[in-house]
Amino acid sequence: VQLQASGGGLVQVGGSLRLSCAVSGRISNNYAMGWYRQYPGKQRELAAVLRGDGKIVYADSVKGRFTLSKDNANDTMYLQMSALEVDDTAVYYCYVGSRVLRDEYWGQGTQVTVSS
Repeated sequence: VQLQASGGGLVQVGGSLRLSCAVSGRISNNYAMGWYRQYPGKQRELAAVLRGDGKIVYADSVKGRFTLSKDNANDTMYLQMSALEVDDTAVYYCYVGSRVLRDEYWGQGTQVTVSS
């Protein structure tokens, strides 16, 4: 399984970006998939995840501004980010897997920088 993330960049406060993550290889339909972000010197934290039960969970800090979606036909998931804030500046990683089964995969990370 391989994940290829893209779409990061530099944007001004209030702007929008869409991150993409192309997933190749076979994965279970019950696996979670989503996006985490990491600040310098900190651990990765959840931004948004589509759980195996079909529910999408967003971090409180991104609710109403970020939207997670997936295109099954193209095996790609997206994170549409709007009303971006300086605090959204981080490296964003896409994720697919099952923590319980210890079968997890990560994309290579894409930098998002929001300037004031």
